[in-house]
Amino acid sequence: MRLQLVNLAATEALAARIAARLAPGDAVLLEGPLGAGKSAFARALLRALAGDPALEVPSPTFTLVQSYGDVHHFDLYRLSGPAEMGELGWDEAREGIVIVEWPERLGALAPKGALRICLAYGASVDQREAELSGWDEARLA
Repeated sequence: MRLQLVNLAATEALAARIAARLAPGDAVLLEGPLGAGKSAFARALLRALAGDPALEVPSPTFTLVQSYGDVHHFDLYRLSGPAEMGELGWDEAREGIVIVEWPERLGALAPKGALRICLAYGASVDQREAELSGWDEARLA
């Protein structure tokens, strides 16, 4: 499924729609180049899951993982590969919901059945394109 996200509000609306469909054991894998909106999407998703639009959501770029109860936000940009995931509590985190930026660093640890969202730059500075895969359209409806 391909979507045009005309601005940040559209990105936040998509994140809220997805948050309503997540359950323990689910994974959301966010792909795309630097600055394409992965962190903005993750923040919106976490805020929607918490039901708190003002929730403080720091980027886990340096800590690598931030946990919010049973929801875990991983930023794997600085990892070299899947061997380092055990130190981050990956197996335990998979019992809840995981949101992963730079999921290509997971290698074979990438969860089967995960929702993959590939974000790309759009026609204007505020626009993004999102390609969703891994879930059937009925789950996204």
